[in-house]
Amino acid sequence: MAKKRTNKKTNFSKQKRWFWLLFICGISLIPVIFLLASFGTFGFMPDHTALENPRTNLATEVISSDGVTLGKFYYEDNRTPVSFKELPKHLVDALIATEDIRYFDHAGIDARGTLRALFKFGQGGGASTISQQLAKQLFHGEGSRNTFGRITQKIKEWVIATRLEKQYTKEEIIAQYFNIYDFGNNADGIRSAARIYFGKEPSALNLKESAMLVGMFKNSSLYNPRPERNPVGTKNRRNVVLSQMEKYGFITQTVKDSLQQTPLDLNYTPESHREGIATYFRAYLKTFLKDWINKSENVKPNGEKYNIYKDGLKIYTTIDSRMQFLAEQSVTEHMKALQAEFFVQNTPRRNPTAPFLDLEDEEIERLLKLGMKRSERWRKMRYDLKKPVREIIASFDKPTKMRIFSWTAPNNEIDTILTPMDSMRYYKFFLRAGMMSMEPQTGFVKAWVGGFNYKHFQYDMVKQGKRQVGSTFKPFVYAAAIDQLQLSPCDTFPKAQITIPAFKYGNIKPWAPKNSSKNYAGFETLKSALANSRNTITARLMNEIGPQPVIDLAKNLGVEQRIPAVPSIALGTPDLSVYEMVAAYSTFANKGVYTNPVMVTHIEDKNGTLLYQFSPQTKDVLSEEVAYVAVNLMEGVTKFGSGQRLRHDFAKNQAVYKEIITGYPYQFDNPIAGKTGTTQNHSDGWFMGMVPNLVTGVWVGGEDRAIHFKSITYGQGASMALPIWANFMKGCYAIEDLEISKEEFEKPEQLSIETECDTTLSDEEEMPAQELIIPEIDF
Repeated sequence: MAKKRTNKKTNFSKQKRWFWLLFICGISLIPVIFLLASFGTFGFMPDHTALENPRTNLATEVISSDGVTLGKFYYEDNRTPVSFKELPKHLVDALIATEDIRYFDHAGIDARGTLRALFKFGQGGGASTISQQLAKQLFHGEGSRNTFGRITQKIKEWVIATRLEKQYTKEEIIAQYFNIYDFGNNADGIRSAARIYFGKEPSALNLKESAMLVGMFKNSSLYNPRPERNPVGTKNRRNVVLSQMEKYGFITQTVKDSLQQTPLDLNYTPESHREGIATYFRAYLKTFLKDWINKSENVKPNGEKYNIYKDGLKIYTTIDSRMQFLAEQSVTEHMKALQAEFFVQNTPRRNPTAPFLDLEDEEIERLLKLGMKRSERWRKMRYDLKKPVREIIASFDKPTKMRIFSWTAPNNEIDTILTPMDSMRYYKFFLRAGMMSMEPQTGFVKAWVGGFNYKHFQYDMVKQGKRQVGSTFKPFVYAAAIDQLQLSPCDTFPKAQITIPAFKYGNIKPWAPKNSSKNYAGFETLKSALANSRNTITARLMNEIGPQPVIDLAKNLGVEQRIPAVPSIALGTPDLSVYEMVAAYSTFANKGVYTNPVMVTHIEDKNGTLLYQFSPQTKDVLSEEVAYVAVNLMEGVTKFGSGQRLRHDFAKNQAVYKEIITGYPYQFDNPIAGKTGTTQNHSDGWFMGMVPNLVTGVWVGGEDRAIHFKSITYGQGASMALPIWANFMKGCYAIEDLEISKEEFEKPEQLSIETECDTTLSDEEEMPAQELIIPEIDF
């Protein structure tokens, strides 16, 4: 008998209760989780103050007088923030189209994007909004590697994002995001990125440049546009951004298609302490700022010292970026030509001891050992690594991979293998240069070139380097004599030799300088004597007044070095810097008033609060009349003396003019006062040039005095230094906005000293005698 089947009705009420209970608990748990996250249960959460003032390192910015950023000081973060209004519209559009199309419609969390990411397990694109990405950049950095860590971090990002949306406007969040991102290659933030990759400010970016930079947000390490990294991948990523912009209607398909075919067009301009414009000036400025920071009155409101690498200071300088560029260009072009000729004259066949002249082997060895002990390699091994001296010396003879400077190589660098000793001798071949330009009335330094390549030649020949000044010292002697004896440029003196007896002025031996022309017959006016750099007449003036008044005048003119009270200083034996010489000559152009050189006008903090304001420092040194007469004497140098090549085209077919006198003929027709200078064996070449509102000094020479040209034709100041001044001034006059004067030097209303008189043509440059001294090395 079959059993009867019965249907039992299943009771779902219990399961329903559990479902709704779990659902309600789950829904309730979400705000609890967010509340716990906001309390910091899952790790650090920024409070209201931190959100208001995110702690990001800001680079100190060095700004020129014409508003151009010369460079920055930073350790890790080369970041200078910009406001939203400084961002071009297409840059913002590219970001929105690529990263967060509903950015202006949500409050920090994109619900649609989040649900899509959850249901597609992240395969349909990320769900992070721009606000969330900013939260991650500001307060968390890279994500966690484990699942729980990633979940809790995402929760924290959501919380911070909503707080950021309450704290800031949408525009402010976008600006912060652009400012915080690291674009690689020291390009921290959009301003550094625009400058480094394209050599321009963010506001000047074009559409395809903006697209490339926005594309780098995905991964700046992977999408690095430099030729040696990943330019193809970066271009592909840029094209994705352009496609997104076309997809959402920010650009047309025609624009997209045309731009996608174009190259990246990088203008890669690294921003580092060793590269860029005004590198030597910036190195000096670092020292200036450290001194300023260490003064007790210069502290933050909380009592801490400022940090030039992190606090985002703005340093407003007197340097004019246009004049600085012209100065660096003039130095580079002339030194390249000068060096080429120096190499020709110092081949092993022509000079077996090259680059040294007139030295024995043991003297050369002593110089190289001295260079060894002064090198950075020696300092690190001796004092940082505590290596024994014997081991350090041995290391200088071991072949080493290195990158060395070359005028003819791409980017002026060659990768090679040399021993450190060989590389040291190689660098000795290179002639060095220093140049500074200053407004005499204000003291504002407008250009500062301490060398031609800071990366390889870091010794600053503007302020650090001090070399014999030669005949450029003679105007100090003339000015002192005119001041004390009321002489006129038209007064005449015999050219005959004069001997200042021993012990008359502290000189141990009798002193009787010679004229290189060997011409001692007849008389000569002071104007002609200075133009011809006549040593015997300068010696006569020294004999009349003695060395001490000249020294006192030099000190009042800003010379800082100790000058021995001996007659030979009249011919320029003291070692002085370009900085000192320019400041001193500026006093003549400024009617006898010395003005202390000014490099920084003011300093502001990151909020624009004034922290420092310069105060002019001046003093009366000479009467207006004596200063004018000195200038008048130096005008003769450029009219008919050793500087007349500035005006006349009389020797352009000579070999030396074709080989090293760059930019010739110059054909200036405006008033110019100046003085050339050449030292013993033509080791140092100088030119000091003045117009009424600009004084510029140039020095050129070897690292050691034994490194020089064999003949005065190539080695005199008129050949080595004057062309740099001439090319610089030609460039300055071409820019009318600089307002460099072509007027006459202003004559005093009541001038009692006669200045107009007959002159003669010039002889060659005179040279003071000074024995070459090589220090002993004791190991």
